[in-house]
Order: sequence, then C-alpha cells, then structure tokens
Amino acid sequence: MFALQFLKHIKVRQVEKRPEDTWYDMALRQLRTGKVNFYVVKDFFTGEWLFKLCNDEEQKRITLKAIKCPAGVRFSQLEGKTMLFQNSVIDGLYYDVISLTESNEDNKLKRKIVATVDEIPPVIKENYEIKTYEAAKGKKAPGKYFVTLHDPGNEKELVTLFVLERAWGLSEFSPEQKLKEKLETKPKKKKPKKEIDTGQDLVCPICGKTHRLVHVETEKSFKHVLRKPASP
Repeated sequence: MFALQFLKHIKVRQVEKRPEDTWYDMALRQLRTGKVNFYVVKDFFTGEWLFKLCNDEEQKRITLKAIKCPAGVRFSQLEGKTMLFQNSVIDGLYYDVISLTESNEDNKLKRKIVATVDEIPPVIKENYEIKTYEAAKGKKAPGKYFVTLHDPGNEKELVTLFVLERAWGLSEFSPEQKLKEKLETKPKKKKPKKEIDTGQDLVCPICGKTHRLVHVETEKSFKHVLRKPASP
C-alpha cells in the first residue's frame, strides 16, 4: 500500500530548459548535441538532488546525470553518476536495465544488476512497467535481465527512477518509517481568521462618521475592528 503513495512525496521540478546544448557522451566517446534540461528533486526519503538530463534524439538515448546529491558518505559517491535510457523495440519506448546500489560495511558502493523479479523493490515494481531485457531489445545479453519501460517525453519519471534505483537502498531507515515521520511532523493548518458582524454601528462623536463593529477571531486570540458600513 505504501509503495503506491511514495511517489506523491517525491517532488520533481524543472529548473532550466536548454533547447540545444552540447555534452560529452562517455559511452560513445564523443561530443553530442541535443536538448538538455535540469531538474531539482525533493525526496522525502533521501533529501534534495540536482540532475542534468541530456536527450540525444539522433541516437535515441537519454543520459541522466546526478549533479548534486544529499550530504552523507554514501550519497556523495553518487555525485557524477549517470543512468542511461535507450530505445527499445516496444512502441518507441525507452528502457533502463534495472540495477540497484548497495553499500558494504565500509560504506563503499557497488551496483548490482537485478536477476530475478523478487529482487525488484516494490516501489519500482508497482509504479513502473517491467519487462525482460529480451522483450525490450528483441535479443538476450549477458548480465542483463529486467528493464523498466518509459515514454522518453516523461522526463520527471526518468529522474525519479534514478533516485529509487540508485539511492533508496542506501538509507539505514525504511521509506515507511520516513514517510510516517514526515506525516506525523507535518504542521497543522492554521485556523482561518473568522470575522463576525456584530450588527452594531458606532458613531464618532467628533467627526460624525459611522463605523460597523466587527468581532475577529484567530487561532489564538480575538479582537475587534471597525469597518466602513456597507452601502445601503
């Protein structure tokens, strides 16, 4: 049940849009040109992130790079890391090979390719379309088993997946605990100000002007104010 609600508490916002820019593709070993967008992520579980998304429409691939990560010995190792989305054989959708980040007792990180459906975290399994690598590419490849499928135009979905795959497994707490803490500490909404017309008019003995006496209640106190009377 919680897995379906987690994404509501991960806020992704585009902060810069570049219709054309250039970047160096490490896998292709060459400069590429295309659309580049920047996103800020506020994740209730891990913290705040900044991502750079490079869309190479010619090669039909999207490279997502973590520019800024939350503080901490584990998260800091994800800074500069990338995630690659490539064209699949399924209706123009892009795929990502599912891999999770793990940490050893010395806080050194390593990536683990998911080999079975049971290894896929529920938050990914219940919010993304999962296929075998063979179904997405039309062929098998050693060390590649399961993928997520995406509309390349839904960039916020891609950014969110980076956080879920690469960062969520590094916390010492569970997302259920963090979400519960957030909801319990969420500030209560202030009681709206309430104005009550007393129905009484007061006349100034000096200038003769008439004012209506209004009773005003707030969350912690009340007061009285004078308003101009309504026009007849």
